[in-house]
Amino acid sequence: MILNKVNIQAIFMSLKVTFNKAFENTTTVWQEIAMLSPSTTSQNVYVWFDKFPRMRRWVGEKLIKSLKAFKYTIENEDFEATVAVDRNDIEDDQLGQYTVLAQSAGESSRQLPDELVGEAVNGVFAKACFDGQYMCDTDHPVGGGTVSNKMTAVLSVATQALADASLGAAISMMEQFKDEEGRPLGCKPTVLLVGPALRMTATALLTNDRLEDGKPNPYKNSLKLVVSPWITSTTAWFVLDTSKAIKPFIYQERKKPVFVSQTSMEADSVFSHKEYKFGAEARGASGYGFWQLIVGSTGAA
Repeated sequence: MILNKVNIQAIFMSLKVTFNKAFENTTTVWQEIAMLSPSTTSQNVYVWFDKFPRMRRWVGEKLIKSLKAFKYTIENEDFEATVAVDRNDIEDDQLGQYTVLAQSAGESSRQLPDELVGEAVNGVFAKACFDGQYMCDTDHPVGGGTVSNKMTAVLSVATQALADASLGAAISMMEQFKDEEGRPLGCKPTVLLVGPALRMTATALLTNDRLEDGKPNPYKNSLKLVVSPWITSTTAWFVLDTSKAIKPFIYQERKKPVFVSQTSMEADSVFSHKEYKFGAEARGASGYGFWQLIVGSTGAA
């Protein structure tokens, strides 16, 4: 192939088309458990309140509540994936390998939110949420006491007792969450989130007519199953409420993944190393919403 500006631009335009097509055709799961939070600066500061005005009977003057603000900051990070294209491969029409790499870069870029939200899931027992406690912890401050959204029960479909002590207990725990005035928050368990290692157990628990001990399965079709390949624990599992505007997890997007390329024939990399470059760039981060929207179990009872 003759190397000139027109041919070089055509090659990288074709790679961009391949990247974009792979990006659009790649499926993700993060939307099932996280909310998208657009970002326009280097970080987002989320201001949450431990008391929120709710409707009450209006008798006499309005009751103005004293609000205590929690500031929770998520800082954006930079991400990239870069491929060097040897000038000899262009001259020799050996570009098939780069088409595959452009496709792979598109798939990886689309899955970046999955990976970041997965990191947040993996950190729920060790990373703080807006109230300063771990996202899943035993002592979240509420009113004058503390509330737990952490368990250690093993997810089980073996017997009625074990199913009740695992999934049943998590559902009950979430449904009983209250605000600082003792009124129910109305949390509604909707999702059972697990990693690949618990897929079969979770599937059986949510789809089988009977438990392994032969008793009717009261949890059939009770929740939607979401399996994330980014969850590293082989024992941890989570019950989520994803029915509200705010979700348990946040994907903060500063810059959506985009295809980038260096195609100048006068670039230093071309002169010194006979290399053109293409890849993807993105900016974003992940974090936590309300802890009341998740009950997590380490599965290490």
